[in-house]
Parts: sequence; structure tokens; C-alpha cells
Amino acid sequence: MKKPFLKQLLIWLIAPAFLLSFTTKPDHANFSGDWNLNTGKSELGQFADFATRIIKSTQSSDSISIARTSTSMEGEDITTNETLTFDGKESNSKLNGQSTKKSSLKWADDGQSFSITYQLSLDFGGQQMDISGTEKWSLADNGKTLVVENNSSSSFGDMYTKSVYDKQ
Repeated sequence: MKKPFLKQLLIWLIAPAFLLSFTTKPDHANFSGDWNLNTGKSELGQFADFATRIIKSTQSSDSISIARTSTSMEGEDITTNETLTFDGKESNSKLNGQSTKKSSLKWADDGQSFSITYQLSLDFGGQQMDISGTEKWSLADNGKTLVVENNSSSSFGDMYTKSVYDKQ
């Protein structure tokens, strides 16, 4: 009588472990595309003139490359590039002049959005300014709209912006 009980117990313990071994991570949303800022749907605050107007993103199975075009304080177009890996490792990018950015990406549990945690070290002609923040990227309208919510902190205080981009 002990053998059937032990056999059933073993089946009840091993079967779930076996079945769970075949579960996979959720599919990640695909953020690849050329995106143009929709100012009418965005909440850009006092720095609207310097907001990223164009994002070009290319996503692979293990990283995303992001090119952002905005207007500099001198009124010229400036494009910054960064590549973030999906393993959460920190990425270092050079921005305009001596300015730098350290950032890392973390996917949401459902794989439908991600957050970029960053530290900007901006150089304005020898004057240093540090900004730390988090961007949350999500898609809307069946992938036709990119929403980037940005929460940042600097010596000027805390700031929130919401940038909405239309896929081209």
C-alpha cells in the first residue's frame, strides 16, 4: 500500500516541476520604428522647445538602439545615440560636448513596456549639471503610438513630461 502512495506523491511533485520548466518569458513588445513627436498629445512643460522630436529605434533580441533628435540651445538639430541591452547592464553614451549619459533598461514583467533609468552629466561651457531620472516606454493604438513618460530630478527640482510619438 505504501508504494502506490509514494508513486502518486512523486507524480504530484514532479509533474508541476516538469510542466513549469516549459514556461517561457513573455514576448517583448517591439519598439522598432521611426517616431515623430505629436506635440498636441504630449505634456512637455517648460522645456518643450528642446524636447526630442524624432526617435529612430531598432530592436533586436537582446538590445535596442535609440537615436534621438532634438533642438540644441543654439537652435541646431542634435542627434544622440545609445544602445541598451536587455540584461540590465549599464550603458555609457557621449552626448553633446563633454556631456555624458549612463543608463540601463529593465523590462516590465509582462514584456509590454520597459523603463530606462539614467544619470545625465551635462556640461554647459564648464558648468556641470547632474540629472537623474526614469523613462517608461509603452506602446498604444496597436503599436502605432509610442508613449515616453519621463520623471527626472536635478538642482532645479523634479519634473514630469509625457512625450507621445506617432509611428511613421
